[in-house]
Order: sequence, then structure tokens, then C-alpha cells
Amino acid sequence: MDRTERFYKIDQMLRGRLDAVPISEFLDVLGVSLASFKRDLAYMRDRLYAPIEWDRDKGGYRLVEARGRGPKYELPGLWFSPSEAQALLTMEHLIESLEPTLLGRQLAPLKSRLAALLSSGDHSVEEVRRRIRVIPLGARRHEPRHFSVVAAAVLGRKRLELKYFNRMKNETTEREVSPQRLVYYRNNWYLDGYCHTREGLRTFALDAIKDVTLEERRAKDVPDKELDRVLASGYGIFAGTTVHWARLRFSAERSRYIALEEWHPEQKSRIESDGSLTLEVPYTDDKELVMDILKFGADVEVLQPPELRQAIKEAAARILSIYSSRQRDPRQ
Repeated sequence: MDRTERFYKIDQMLRGRLDAVPISEFLDVLGVSLASFKRDLAYMRDRLYAPIEWDRDKGGYRLVEARGRGPKYELPGLWFSPSEAQALLTMEHLIESLEPTLLGRQLAPLKSRLAALLSSGDHSVEEVRRRIRVIPLGARRHEPRHFSVVAAAVLGRKRLELKYFNRMKNETTEREVSPQRLVYYRNNWYLDGYCHTREGLRTFALDAIKDVTLEERRAKDVPDKELDRVLASGYGIFAGTTVHWARLRFSAERSRYIALEEWHPEQKSRIESDGSLTLEVPYTDDKELVMDILKFGADVEVLQPPELRQAIKEAAARILSIYSSRQRDPRQ
């Protein structure tokens, strides 16, 4: 926890006890050294005018009545940590994006609780909403009825009959699927399931499900370890069983950003002597990885493996051919 959080924790511990709080308890809860605790205490007394005193008889610190008409004891403004703010605002955005027919009146109490949490700091919920935005870049719309049926099958362990549209092949197929789990990834919903039609684990984008029927037959259960081995062992949402390792080199300028990013839990990164960054990530299917590499343009180079390097080279050649052709009429 940061220093401001420690001030609030010290205040909370002092107000929550009738007797004095020993130093050992402060150090255990705060997770700091004795020197850091003493500095925090001195700051609270000298700058925030906290009436904290040492009780020699009880062997600890306690909060006492403020004496005289001096400055009022007041803690600094506290709000949420970045992760807490992101989580709360994302939850609120997700709830707002749901159509009322999905959960109906059950949403109202949850929205009220979120509003109370968002305004629990020093600012109103209206000010928080106005000053902090959550932008769901790249989110795709899908029919809520599909979500509710799929969710019912996932939790009720029932099979599904799907009419699924494959965007890459531009074709619709019928699938019998044992749903395993719902995944919210990059602002879109996906279903991990065992496809009886293809006899293997697959990931289905919910917005690509054209029709769905809930069956009475019980779904086949797949262990979590097997799901992770096939569907989460490599980069991105595309599945595979053979893991390859991509080695990418980012320019010195771009490395300042990439050094802070997590592309995969098992990634390896190293800052080179010239300031560039070498990033290694596992992948099983290169579709999504190729798209993410291309968005960095000339700021990244694929070093390994050769087949991934060739895929980027071919994609770059196709892009160049578009811009090398005759000038298009801007009205087209």
C-alpha cells in the first residue's frame, strides 16, 4: 500500500480499538519497517495534526481528544487505486451496456451499490463519471438472447446446438458443443467449449453465433488444466496444442511502452544495450499475434521463428502493393 493508504490504515486501527495499539501490530498490518512507521506517525502528527499519543502504561499508541483550538485533524483525500477505479468503472460500463430485458429489475440494486462505492471517496459519483472515462475500444455488439442461453448452458452443464458463422471462411456451420466457460476478452465475449462436431476444444465468438438451442443432454466436462493447455497456452484467443515462441525486437522509443506491457504470463523480455527491447512470447496460432505485430509498423521486427517472420513480410508486401498502385479517386 502507498503512504496515503497507510495513513488511513493507521487511523482505522486507532479508531477501532479502545486500548492502545502496539507497534508490532502496526508493523505487521502495514508491512513497513519501524523507521517508515515512525516517519508516517511524525507526518500525521506534524502535518495532519493527528492527536496520536504514546501510552507508556499500555505499551502502544492511541488517538486522544484534540486539545485547544489548533488546526483540525484531517486526513488527505483518498480515492481508489488505479486497479480499483478501473474495475469499478468497467463493471458500471458493463451493466449500462446490458439491455434491460436481460436482468430487468435485478440490475437496479447493483447499480446503486456501484454508485455508492464510486462516491465513497472525496468526490461525487457524478464527478467521477465526468472526469474518468472507460472506452471499450473494438467491442462488438451481439444479441443478448444468445448470451443468456449460452450462460445458462455453461452454468447448467447442458449441451448447445449452434449455427456458427466463420468470418475467415465466410461460411456458416452447425455445431454440437459442450460449453466449458465464458471468457470476456478485449471487450468481447467468447465461449470455450468442446465441439463434438469437430471432436476438439474450440473458442466461439458470441457475436458470430447466428442461432443457438439449449439441449437436455448433459455437457461433457473438460478439466481446467486441459482447457488451459489447449486454449490458454499461447498468445491470444486462438487455440492450438503446438507451442511456438516468437522473438520480437522493438525500437528504443517503443520499448519504453512495451516494457510495461504483459502480452502473455510466460513472456520473457530484455532491454538491449542500444535501448531496444527483445520480447519473447509463446503462441499456438499466429493470427492474432500477426495483427498485433503489424500495428507497431516499423517499430518492431520479428527475429524468430522464420515462418512468423515470413508471415509478417508477406502481410507488409500486401499492404505496400495497395499503396503502390495508382492513386485512387478519394470519392471511391
